[in-house]
Amino acid sequence: MKPHEIIKRPILTEKSTQLQEKFNRYVFEVDMRANKLQIKDAIEKLFGVKVVKVNTMIVPGKVRVRYTRRGVIKGKKRPYKKAIVTLAPGESIDLLNLNV
Repeated sequence: MKPHEIIKRPILTEKSTQLQEKFNRYVFEVDMRANKLQIKDAIEKLFGVKVVKVNTMIVPGKVRVRYTRRGVIKGKKRPYKKAIVTLAPGESIDLLNLNV
């Protein structure tokens, strides 16, 4: 797979922003088939930084319930794979000006 196929998008939440500031860790949504070595190579090629560590997890899809006039509609969000990438000291990624 190509680096653009592996890294889908950055995850920008309050918790991921705190990880960036305190521990120099960045959070990305990645392809479900990608392993840690592929994710590490993709980040290094796309952003030109040195990756020290990669942690991955599969986030299960949540069940959503919507109440309408016709009754209850149940749906499910899709599961996705999340990667937390630790960069070497002094390295950084500008996620606001990103075209992934």
